[in-house]
Amino acid sequence: MMNESTWKTLLSRHLSQLLLIAALAGLMLYLSAASPFFWQWENLRNIADQSALMMILGVGMTLVIIAGGIDLSVGAIAALSGIIMALLLKSGTNSTAALTAGLVVGVLAGLSTGGLISRMRLNPFIVTLAMMSVIRGVALILSQGMPVYNFPAEVTWLGKGFAAGLPVPLWLALAVVLAGVLVLNTTRFGQYVQAIGGNEEALHRSGVQVRLYKTAIYALSGFCAALAGIIVAARLNTAEPTAGWMFELEAIAAVILGGTSMKGGVGSVAGTVIACLLLGVLRNGLTILSIHSYYQQLLIGLIILFAVVSSEIREGIS
Repeated sequence: MMNESTWKTLLSRHLSQLLLIAALAGLMLYLSAASPFFWQWENLRNIADQSALMMILGVGMTLVIIAGGIDLSVGAIAALSGIIMALLLKSGTNSTAALTAGLVVGVLAGLSTGGLISRMRLNPFIVTLAMMSVIRGVALILSQGMPVYNFPAEVTWLGKGFAAGLPVPLWLALAVVLAGVLVLNTTRFGQYVQAIGGNEEALHRSGVQVRLYKTAIYALSGFCAALAGIIVAARLNTAEPTAGWMFELEAIAAVILGGTSMKGGVGSVAGTVIACLLLGVLRNGLTILSIHSYYQQLLIGLIILFAVVSSEIREGIS
């Protein structure tokens, strides 16, 4: 039997997701009336492409925030992974090895960040902020500040190809989302992720290697960031050291807007996915309505603020 507090928590979480779905439906109806271009396949493909990137980043960020952390380095990891892949391709490395190396770099960056946070008990905000600068600097040094371009067809296919009529990035995002849902809801690892955010000390006293799991969480976030970076590079046929700018803020906005608590312990991948779709449609709508990108950036910042305030209100209710 669930007590009253548990019922309130469940109601609060699912209510936020229902409100997001309602907001998404309302926004799509408005844009349908405002622009005949909205329902065209090319525009829907653009929404799918943009939302897919945020879904991939959002899954990793969801795990991090549920565990009571934060990761400001995902944009820089995305850039570095793309640069590593591109440089290896230019040196004659085969596509599979180059792609694998790009993903491994993301995992290693996440392991480094998670290791510092868990073993030295450092503040996640400060550590990931510092790592953001370090990793971005490495990307700039390796590329000498210049873009690396012209990839093989099998690589660009990952960014702008199609499979069964849908963009390949969307298929990759769906695979990551499915894996995230299964990991968070059906595995012991997922239980520990939520327990770390809820009461880390109690979990540690029960004999669980909390440091190991916290490090693994950041490694998964690094993998998701690396995959997103590779998709961006493949889509543009260019890897840039400045790629992934503001990825971290958009991912955090989607996660918090999707119902994950900033205090940790509570959250869902499903809520993050709905929020990613909402933000993707919103950004697309602002573009097709010819609203300047400056205002788009302002709106994203306001959404982050709204998401944080909403999270605090939900915590107060529960």
